[in-house]
Amino acid sequence: MPAQSGSGLGDASTAVRTTITVPDSVPMVSLLGSGDELLRLVENEVDTDVHVRGNEIAVTGQPADNAFAVAVFDELIALLGTGQLLRPDSVRRVIGMLRAGGSERPADVLSLDIISRRGRTIRPKTLNQKRYVDAIDAHTIVFGIGPAGTGKTYLAMAKAVQALQTKQVNRIILTRPAVEAGERLGYLPGTLSEKIDPYLRPLYDALHDMVDPESIPRLMQSGTIEVAPLAYMRGRAQPYDAQVLTPAGFVPVGTLRVGDLVIGSDGTPTPVLGVYPQGRKEVYRVATQDGAWTLACGEHLWTVTTPEDRRRGKTRTLETQEMVGRLRRGGIHRYELPLVEPVHFEPQDVPLDPYALGLLLGDGCPTTSTTPAFATADPQLVAALESALDGITVRQKSGYDYVLHHEDGGRGGLRIANPVTAALRRLELAGTTSATKFVPEPYLHNSAAVRTAVLQGLLDSDGGPVVQRGRTCRIQYTTTSPGLKDGVTFLVRSLGGVVHSRVRAAAGRRPGRAQGRPVEYREDAYVLDIRLPAGVQPFRLERKRQVYDAAGGGRPMRFLDSIEPVGEQETLCIQVAAQDSLYVTDDFLVTHNTLNDAFVILDEAQNTTAEQMKMFLTRLGFGSKIVVTGDVTQVDLPGGAQSGLRIVREILDGIEDVHFANLTSADVVRHRLVGDIVDAYERWDSANNQRPAATQQQPARPARPRRQGS
Repeated sequence: MPAQSGSGLGDASTAVRTTITVPDSVPMVSLLGSGDELLRLVENEVDTDVHVRGNEIAVTGQPADNAFAVAVFDELIALLGTGQLLRPDSVRRVIGMLRAGGSERPADVLSLDIISRRGRTIRPKTLNQKRYVDAIDAHTIVFGIGPAGTGKTYLAMAKAVQALQTKQVNRIILTRPAVEAGERLGYLPGTLSEKIDPYLRPLYDALHDMVDPESIPRLMQSGTIEVAPLAYMRGRAQPYDAQVLTPAGFVPVGTLRVGDLVIGSDGTPTPVLGVYPQGRKEVYRVATQDGAWTLACGEHLWTVTTPEDRRRGKTRTLETQEMVGRLRRGGIHRYELPLVEPVHFEPQDVPLDPYALGLLLGDGCPTTSTTPAFATADPQLVAALESALDGITVRQKSGYDYVLHHEDGGRGGLRIANPVTAALRRLELAGTTSATKFVPEPYLHNSAAVRTAVLQGLLDSDGGPVVQRGRTCRIQYTTTSPGLKDGVTFLVRSLGGVVHSRVRAAAGRRPGRAQGRPVEYREDAYVLDIRLPAGVQPFRLERKRQVYDAAGGGRPMRFLDSIEPVGEQETLCIQVAAQDSLYVTDDFLVTHNTLNDAFVILDEAQNTTAEQMKMFLTRLGFGSKIVVTGDVTQVDLPGGAQSGLRIVREILDGIEDVHFANLTSADVVRHRLVGDIVDAYERWDSANNQRPAATQQQPARPARPRRQGS
């Protein structure tokens, strides 16, 4: 089948003929196109004469032109060999890439599959697009900058879906600024979703091309896919007076500065990387079933585990507002929070052995007028107390009553102060009663070993294991002192346990008996039910430890129980350097506000301010990727605000693992006219920018008359 010759064969005397044999596995109609459409396209683009006979293609022309034509057909045959269908646009791209030169083969570029759905495969279609996709694989933060139609957002979305499907990340977050309305969404009619959706529609459309539309609502409900305007990305915040745990104890989050240390979920200190004021926000009281609570905004993040997640060994990250009204499924709690591991406070010296202090707080009499006393029916506790106190002999006074005698108290005729009495005075415990005792601060903010020893002393004296048939063993502790109740709660939670507290009122209780006589209760009693993690032994007293170990202590669990709005407050958020981005807030609740294991796409980034760009980039969590896309020629920021995308290259230039991918009109993959339009605008802009200022000046527009009353 003869074909018309290509244009311009050069000197006919030096023309040569080259033959290409097409493999039998490649249908000629696929290579040449319907009605030879693709063949005519190639003929118009190469400077050779092309003839086709059977499965042979002969090109005649100058050696260099022949080599180019042979390269074109070789690439088209290679593309067909990968199972792709040739179209005019793909033929033009092959020819364009060969003319541009470079080491990458067009067939390799155009056959790079990202994801496939329902027989449709998403691939890069230009060399710059392939380099953009490769950069997303190789770097943590990638900026895709170029004109409309170059596939910046679409390819980023495809890579996000691919990362989710291959379990490289566990969530996708898609965001863009809504500046076309000046971010004054409140002035627009309709619900919040109706106001926001038009600005997010391009992201929704791309998502529907790549994910089963029926599964998208489920993925969004579970937090696997989040689509939100940029303004909501910054809102993971708590009020200024919310408490955050530091190595020195709890402090208001509003007092934290970059570089300060806070406690992470593993119980160890981690530095604060960023502190970001968020303005006034609607705040919720988030409470758990054990009475712990804190305040957070609706967009604040929580790592939670549902019953289904627990079976699969997974967790999920949800916003506060996503869980409102969904905290229970039937009679069970839906969302379990992680518990902090035993907290590492800085060790400090204490004046009294911690286990001995626990015993004395439980069954001791910290008097200063007489020798300190101790009451117990367990000889093991007497021996343990004596061995823990140097220079002290525990002598039986009568029955279950003992005194702590100082061995050197009267040596040489001098009266030497009992060291236990001296220590109790230093700790401000001297003279306290059963209703006013407390755990001194040096024992609360101390090493895990010290805190465990104090708790063991308290539980050996006033606590015990509670066994129920068919259930694991819980620990119960009873005291009439609010201070001891709070101290034991702090100790248990700081060791990774949970405490449920209830009050047994004194009024109306049946009197107890002492020496055969009824005795009225004068103080309310606080009953604490305790669960401690494996590895924390609550008892040293042998008989209690045997019961506890035989039944097993179970696993402490903390569930979200209520989320209630409490009004607006000034808020801020922090970013921490912990591997999981978790930190400890009020009542040892574990929370976080950065984006871990996520693929985050910021679209239309030219419409972010410099401050918004900084806020967004510093949201990066561990195991995450960020792709920022935008066109610096289409900035819609109001009031002459500076585009964060225009200056970010200068700011981040030279930082490792950050890549800037530039796409041009040659990478436009929409209608061919779009690339021509982009080029035309660039030529016009260039010409006008070079024109002298005098020729650019426009005549002044006459002032518009003002309306009456304006």
